[in-house]
Amino acid sequence: MFLCRRAAAACLIAVAMVLGLAVAGGVHPAAAPAPGRARGHGGVAWHSFKQLLDARRGSHVTGLAELKRYLARFGYMAKPGRGTTDAFDEHLEVAVRRYQTRLGLPVTGRLDSATLDQIMSPRCGVGDDDEERRPVSVALSRGQGGVVSRFTFFKGEPRWTRSDPIVLSYAVSPTATVDYLPPAAVRAVFQRAFARWALAIPMGFVETDDYEAADIKVGFYAGNHGDGVPFDGPLGILGHAFSPKNGRLHLDASEHWAVDFDADQTAAAIDLESVATHEIGHVLGLGHSASPRAVMYPSIKPREKKVHLTVDDVEGVQALYGSNPQFSLSSLSEQGTTSSSPPGSSSWLAGSSARLLCTVLVILVTHL
Repeated sequence: MFLCRRAAAACLIAVAMVLGLAVAGGVHPAAAPAPGRARGHGGVAWHSFKQLLDARRGSHVTGLAELKRYLARFGYMAKPGRGTTDAFDEHLEVAVRRYQTRLGLPVTGRLDSATLDQIMSPRCGVGDDDEERRPVSVALSRGQGGVVSRFTFFKGEPRWTRSDPIVLSYAVSPTATVDYLPPAAVRAVFQRAFARWALAIPMGFVETDDYEAADIKVGFYAGNHGDGVPFDGPLGILGHAFSPKNGRLHLDASEHWAVDFDADQTAAAIDLESVATHEIGHVLGLGHSASPRAVMYPSIKPREKKVHLTVDDVEGVQALYGSNPQFSLSSLSEQGTTSSSPPGSSSWLAGSSARLLCTVLVILVTHL
């Protein structure tokens, strides 16, 4: 035990030295997304859809035209024209059924409470199955215990490719920030989020102060921020990220972000770490999951914390990059899929700190 502790301490010191000397990798340009509206409801508040409860084919309710734009925005139906009406027609019914199927809801073809609750929930801006902008292909496999996995990839399954092992640099913008969150707290959130993915795959992430040279660029932005996909204000689209090897990860500065729900009792607070972990999955090449428990599920509610990867998340990212030799799927059963405790104190690191730190050291030294 004493030798293990000495090994862990030695690795900690060595890792600290290497991180201090690490040089950021170059920028990987990628084509910008096609222009499109990120305003989920054309400027109408997301909660205004509540009047659509129990609408079904044949109904005519104010707001259905905006719902059609919402479903088109995320890839469930063709973009409606200027003459779009508030009629619940056959095309809308097909789109609603597709939405319900894709997100693991009861398939009723009508706007029941479960479906409407899901539609009104804050969500990621990446489309669920939008073949024009961010198409994904469903990859079904068998997970542990016979559970069907529902992870997806971006079209063409893009991924980061470099000499093995892969080490990516990341930086949080020093200017695109929110003034009520301490920079150190935001950086700590992303350190934990990146480390969580690194535990599952043979990939390392190194934080750098050189934002322009970083492979992955994180920033908070409001409204139209120059990438063709403007944000829409509080409790709508929370953030979006682009597929490899673009590296941009954007969060809506209009949201009320929280890093500690015990300290922040705001009812509309969104957990930063949960969304950060989700968007990093997109940066790595994952699309949305149809499993409601997965980190890569497209929506999250205010004051909900979902930071731990599920079997579905892990199977998806490992399909792209392979498995970290130090990782075992059995470790997922030792933690809940949601948690209010800091990941740094969870069982992710329990009993394997020395091996994990030494693995990170080897990856970084090899990269340099």
